[in-house]
Amino acid sequence: MPVYLDANATEPLRPQARDAMIAALELPGNPSSIHADGRAARRLLEEGRRRVAERLDARPQDLVFTSGATEANALAILGLGRGRRILAGGTEHPSVLRAAPGIGILPVQGDGRIALDALERALREGGAALVCLMAANNETGVLHPIDAALRLCRQHGALLHVDAVQAVGRIALTMAEMGADSLAISAHKLGGPKGAGALLLRPGLDLAAMLPGGGQERGRRGGTEAVPAIAGFAAAMAAYDLSAAARLRALRDRIEQECGTDVIGADAPRLPNTTCLLLRGVPAETQVIALDLAGFRVSAGSACSSGKVGPSPALLAMGLGADAACAIRVSLPWNASDEDVDRFIPAYRAMRDRLRASRSA
Repeated sequence: MPVYLDANATEPLRPQARDAMIAALELPGNPSSIHADGRAARRLLEEGRRRVAERLDARPQDLVFTSGATEANALAILGLGRGRRILAGGTEHPSVLRAAPGIGILPVQGDGRIALDALERALREGGAALVCLMAANNETGVLHPIDAALRLCRQHGALLHVDAVQAVGRIALTMAEMGADSLAISAHKLGGPKGAGALLLRPGLDLAAMLPGGGQERGRRGGTEAVPAIAGFAAAMAAYDLSAAARLRALRDRIEQECGTDVIGADAPRLPNTTCLLLRGVPAETQVIALDLAGFRVSAGSACSSGKVGPSPALLAMGLGADAACAIRVSLPWNASDEDVDRFIPAYRAMRDRLRASRSA
């Protein structure tokens, strides 16, 4: 059986989410209809909103359901960023970096964390700003110092949008504790279905719809809500258990210790399930294909950039140069087992030795 180690692209669907979606598919009503079936769909929708919001210590009325994190990021940037300079870290996801023209790119340190001195200089230049930072990088797992960035934003009157897609369900995180102005999350990154996400807003903060329509989501996002996907989203939010982090971290550490290669971002705080393995001189695509043929599902770069040959923009931003094209991401899913890692380590070593030998032949 193949071993799935690409959780940061998408987590395996949790049984609780599957069951919730199947039950929701039986409801025929549109949640905007006022008849009995519509009211039943509305109850399910609002129960899902409550469950997702409460897990992140947010108010249900401050949560906007979207089609995913890409839309949530765009809604925050185009809505909150109107009339503001938009600043983003150099390792941000393409859905942030391409959301609007003229985004100012902030440098990161060699370990992948935002350069706070550069952020402060950019904020001092004057003019209202919206700063966009991911809580955890999707390729390396590196955690940005969000607390320190938020303090700088508050000192200079800037707003802070956080892409928390990879962090929710893997580290302790709440809207209230983080204190950001907005937060983007995605269902399929924590064991829910693809096609559902959300933007959470700071209480008292609002924005205009990017997709105007029939007034759904308090006028902030038009279009009929995907009730079955939202039901699965809420079930996945309720199902994740942060106590699993220690188990995943131990498995991740075994991979790093026994695979015999360099780890990008190893000296920075990281997600417990993610490692970025560097095999110098061997293109990442070659590694991914070799491991895929051996039955192991890993990735190179952002899933949203898959199929595009070339070095990772995030790793280039970290200063890796040519090595940016030679790293793969191994991200452990919620159901990863000791056996999965027992099988992966010798397979990686065999691939490493074979490809190194072919280079020197």
